[in-house]
Amino acid sequence: MIRYDRPMAILCAVLLGSMAVAAPVAARPEEAQYAPTMIVLDASGSMLRPDPSGTMMDAAKNAVRSFVESAPEQSRVGLAAYGTGTSNADIDKAAGCSDVKILHEAEPLDRAALISAVDGIQASGWTPVGVALRQAAQALPDSGPRSVVLVSDGEDTCAPPDPCEVARELDSAGVDLTVHAIGFAVDEKARAQLSCLADATGGSYTDAADGPALERTLPRVTAAALRTYQVTGIPITGGADYTTAPVLGPGHHLDTIGKGETRWYAVDVPAGATAYITGILPFPRVPRVAVLDDLNTMQRRIYGRDGQDCLEFGTELAPGSSNGEALTIVEAWEGAAEEVKGDGRASDKCRGGGLYYLAFTWATASEKFPQRLAFEVLVGIEPAVSEPGPEHVDTPTAMVEPAGPAVPVIGGGSFKVASTLPDSGRYTDVLQRGELVYYRVRLDWGQGLAYRVHFSGVDDREISNIRTSLFSPPAEEFEMDTSAYLGTEDVLPTTGDPITTVPVRYDNRNGDIDQRRQALPGWYYIAVKVGSVSGSDPGNPVRVTIDLTVAGDPEPGPTYVEAVDSGIFGEIGGPRKSPASSDAPEPVAAGQDQSAGWSAVPVIAAIAGAGGFVAVLIGLGFWYLIRRRKVMSSLPPR
Repeated sequence: MIRYDRPMAILCAVLLGSMAVAAPVAARPEEAQYAPTMIVLDASGSMLRPDPSGTMMDAAKNAVRSFVESAPEQSRVGLAAYGTGTSNADIDKAAGCSDVKILHEAEPLDRAALISAVDGIQASGWTPVGVALRQAAQALPDSGPRSVVLVSDGEDTCAPPDPCEVARELDSAGVDLTVHAIGFAVDEKARAQLSCLADATGGSYTDAADGPALERTLPRVTAAALRTYQVTGIPITGGADYTTAPVLGPGHHLDTIGKGETRWYAVDVPAGATAYITGILPFPRVPRVAVLDDLNTMQRRIYGRDGQDCLEFGTELAPGSSNGEALTIVEAWEGAAEEVKGDGRASDKCRGGGLYYLAFTWATASEKFPQRLAFEVLVGIEPAVSEPGPEHVDTPTAMVEPAGPAVPVIGGGSFKVASTLPDSGRYTDVLQRGELVYYRVRLDWGQGLAYRVHFSGVDDREISNIRTSLFSPPAEEFEMDTSAYLGTEDVLPTTGDPITTVPVRYDNRNGDIDQRRQALPGWYYIAVKVGSVSGSDPGNPVRVTIDLTVAGDPEPGPTYVEAVDSGIFGEIGGPRKSPASSDAPEPVAAGQDQSAGWSAVPVIAAIAGAGGFVAVLIGLGFWYLIRRRKVMSSLPPR
């Protein structure tokens, strides 16, 4: 459901691209859930200036130690420094301007080694920011999303190469690298240089006025740098037509797809079963893409035996694709539950159990994106039921205001690394402007949730958009609210009422449109976004607080004619636990391991500027109409 409860004028927010162009992505098996990240520290002689922490170098070391102690277990973090090997005298300039040391590779997290490496840094030399950026990029893996967090107390004293030009070169070469820069007590000239290299790669720039501010800022910025959409799944290659389509079982699969290309997949659906098939096309973040060149669409068709067209067509539009969104298109196919008539008609090939074929097409493609992108396919098989269980109810879950302090969490950069919110409570995170993060909540049969998101006030009045969305286990959005954020305290939904579900029941598929997306137990996903700002200033980070209620006792669900020990989506490694038991992971606080989920989410942002306001009204209405048309066409028959 889309709700715009405030006057439409407040939607004059921004749609700005914010990450580097990704190279074409090849299918690969599941791997690291976080972007490998290199922290680059300024250890020039000027870092010996006094600071409340002792010296500025002492503050930088403290900040790195603080992050390392709280870093996620599965992260890959490296450390580099420049200026440690020479003095900053003119006689040492030639050597000092190539003085960059990789102190620790971006390998699986080794807290002791990283802390030892940072303890050994001695500040003394020059400031070769451009050279350091180039070497840090070379030290990171040669494919996939990567990040650099750069701390500098001044501008490059060695250029050429100019740091901003190095960043542009990396971006032009298709290196999927995002640079987040922190200016440590810098002047306007250094701030402009650091902002430029961050902007060139779609990253963020943050000021830290002194040591205590850096100690607060660096851990937060580095945690954000680790958050990225990480494609995942069992490698597959889609067919050129139905005769070459690979047969996919329940689970998460990974392919690639090109602009205008159609990929074919087959799913063996038992008689009476419902098949859930989700196509996920994640887009890289591309800065400065015009509104009219920022639309992408995915189409889906279903075919039966012998390639018979079942006349089931769906389309999904992703405006604002350059903002790092992921387009998802979901089908709940119940053709296998229909009786085969045996009358020789072609429609019989679209009824009953057997192989069905899914054809996904990247139909409309912006020229600003790579020719080929990763494409994920999620498959779920829900067997026929002999007893559906309790009837659906229309009463939404009641919100209970949480008591006690908020629990810090670090939201995941995609549904794959969504942070688990294990139960009712209050959870808090800090988002950079432009970030979209994910959390997940486990609901069993009979359970429901209610939540709202609070956004704190900040020390600027930069306009951006805020958004939250709720998604079902097959990655289908069924609740959303968005508004303009003016830097003052705010809340979503804008009415103050919570976003809710009804109790999860099989019979919900006989309820209204949104209830029909609450007919499966499993992970329900909460997405929260704080948009980019309209000006050149990146804006201050925003603290978000999620108030969550999980209510209802687990109850027996439907009786399936076949066992679902591995879960409908193959997400359970062993026998399914009884409804009365819980398999939800323990709370995930900041720095702890975050369990893997899956999915992605299309997100729409508002647009700033004189022409942007008109564009957002048109774009929102257009997207809404297409989305609702798609929703209606993709629902299973009642």
